[in-house]
This record gives sequence, C-alpha cells and structure tokens, in this order.
Amino acid sequence: RRGRTAVATAAHPPPEDRSSEDEDDDDDGGGRGDDGTSRHSPRRRRRPRNDNDDGDGMEEDGMEDGMEDAGSPASAADNNDKSPNNDDTNNDTNNDDANNNDDDDVLKVLLSTDNHLGYLERDPIRGRDSFAALEEVLMLARRHGVDMVLLSGDLFHENKPSRKTLHQTMEILRRYCMGGESVGFQIVSDQGKCLRSLVSGRANYEDEFYSVDLPIFTIHGNHDDPTRDGGPDLLSAVDLLAVSNLVNYFGRQDEVDNVRVSPILLRKGDTKVALYGMGSMRDERLNRMWQGKKVKFLRPDVDDNNVDSSQQQDHDEKQWFNIFTLHQNRDLGRGSKNCVHESMIPEWMDLVVWGHEHECLITPAESLVGTFRITQPGSSVATSLTAGESRRKQVGLLEIKGQQFRLRGLTLSSVRG
Repeated sequence: RRGRTAVATAAHPPPEDRSSEDEDDDDDGGGRGDDGTSRHSPRRRRRPRNDNDDGDGMEEDGMEDGMEDAGSPASAADNNDKSPNNDDTNNDTNNDDANNNDDDDVLKVLLSTDNHLGYLERDPIRGRDSFAALEEVLMLARRHGVDMVLLSGDLFHENKPSRKTLHQTMEILRRYCMGGESVGFQIVSDQGKCLRSLVSGRANYEDEFYSVDLPIFTIHGNHDDPTRDGGPDLLSAVDLLAVSNLVNYFGRQDEVDNVRVSPILLRKGDTKVALYGMGSMRDERLNRMWQGKKVKFLRPDVDDNNVDSSQQQDHDEKQWFNIFTLHQNRDLGRGSKNCVHESMIPEWMDLVVWGHEHECLITPAESLVGTFRITQPGSSVATSLTAGESRRKQVGLLEIKGQQFRLRGLTLSSVRG
C-alpha cells in the first residue's frame, strides 16, 4: 500500500521512489487496521509520574510489535514479521486500554540534524528553504505527538547568524514549541551539570514562567560552535536560544584536554534513557584525545540497593537505554586522524545519532564493533551539489520502550528536489 512508512531495519532502507506526497498527514506509520484507524491513539500528554518505582525495562513478551532489541540485531525477516502492518486488527481493536497503558512507557523522539538555518538567506528564491524545512520538522513532531525533539548540531548555518535569521528562528520555535499540554517525561539527573544557559536552573519546560510543551534538546555543530566575541566567555548562537528558554543546550565541553561526557537521564514510566551529547570539536584534536584516553563517559549509578555486586554491571546496562549524539566526521575516507572511528565509541551504547554528515541514512545500521546501531538523519536542506545531498531528506521517529526501540523515517516534502 502506497504511503505507508515501513519499520526501519538494518536490511531494508526506506524506498527511494516514493513521492513527497506519499507521506499522508494522518499516517503515523504505527500500523493501521482494515478500517484505516491508527494503532496509536491521538496525542495524549501525561504529567510526569511521581512514584519512586524504578523499573528496569520490559520483558520481551511485553514489547510492542515492531520494536527492536537494543542488545541483539534483528534479522530482516524477523522485522518484517514484527512490522505494525502485520498486526492483527482485532487484537488492536479489543485491547485499546492495553495500548493506552503502553504509551505511558514509550518515549517518542524526533531526530533531526544539520538544519542550517539562514542558508542563502538573501537569495530571493531559496532564502526561506531552511526555515520551511524546520517548520515541517516541528510540524511532524506535533503531528506524531512526540515527547521531545533531538537536534544533532548545525542548527544555524553561520557562526554569527543575522538578526533576520535569529528573528525567524525564534518566531518558529515559539509557535511550535509553546503550548498548554503537559510533558510526559522527567529529567532525573542534575540538570546544572549537563544543560547550559539555564534561566531557572532547570530545563525550559520545567520553568513555571514559561509554557513549553515540545522540548528541544540540541548540541552545537561546527557551523555554530562557541567563539569569543570580544570577551573571555565562549558563546554560541545556540546559547541565545537557550537563555531565551526556547531550546535545551547540552554536550558542550569547556576543557579541551579533558572531555567528560555526562548524560541527561530521562524517565517516562518504566523506560529510562541516558542521553549523551558531544558538540563539535576539531576532529584531529578529538581523535588525539580519544587515542590518549582523555575522553570519558560517565554512567548513571545503580539505584537498586538489592543488586548483588557481581550483578551490578549487568543490572546497570539493563536499566538504561543509552543514546549518544555527536557532530563529527565519520570514517569515510577522510584519513584515520581526521574523524571519529566507530571503535572509539563505548560498546555499551545502544544507539548513536550521527550529525555533520549530510547524506540521509536514517535506517539504523549495525556498527563495526557490532554492539550498537548508528543512524544518520542527514541535513534537512541541501547545501551542496553532491551525491549524498541528492538523496531524499528525512527525519527519524524514534520510539523507545524499556530496552527496545523502533526507528522509521519521515520524508520531508518541503525540500527542493
């Protein structure tokens, strides 16, 4: 059936011959019955749960169909069998209450990167392309009822964007990210250690004087990295959005010779996610520090006192779904010292969201080390005439439940062909 988005698997990339109109406004790709109704109910925002029951994920027999286990790559045949398109319609109709309860544990994240706002802003024809693409990204986030948006760097095209670019960006973010709905997840870690430019000492959606119901979490890229502007402080254009409470800025490293990556710990129901971010750094310097073991990733403590010390590491790994987003060169023929190798990334990561590379490779691919998967959303606007830029532009809809996840591509129709 045309217009249906398939479950992303490592063996089946999204089809390339779909027209941009095939992304139906009402098709959220979560599987439909014979009567055309969606498996997922309309957007339901729930307030964060205040109980102290820290579950350690769902058992396999409690997974939603189509979810992939973060610890063991599924074969193409298995994923096709588990596709939402093959779900039994009667089961979905008779178990609406069960599905609604499942939504309490499913964290939905929209993945996008390299938006390059302000690219060719003085061009009378293409000047608004980057802003139109951002609007579509946020529109898709609203349509699919995601809990948050994750941007992997290069939100701006220029290091010092013009007032026109800043004005249009702020207007779009206010229009799509502010509202009266509640946010369904909590940040359970020390926000002051991982978020920058905090107004109230907390994430923007927790500020009682603002009404943000679509939180955006972003790192900086090489185009909008922090610089000194006539003073001792390093500031990025993203800092301006963060201090305005429009985005949550994380992943910046202030010490160039000692990189410590601290996670943002998110919780929604029984699903726990550790979100790691690393903003853009000079590739040669980062490669040298990585080789010198000066890059450290901090892991959350085990909060279950009943866990035996011999089982502590296994328990910790099962407790958190680990996401790492970065904005660096991949090892694609650029030289061994001018990129980040997949083997450098900790093996206990579950999913890596790679920014900076503009080619859209949204389908999760198994890493060379074989312990985590990599997705590369690519840019939302074409900035060069290369083969990679000619691929259809997409964003990723990521759903996490316990230790399982599902990632599928959503095509952007506003991007020029």
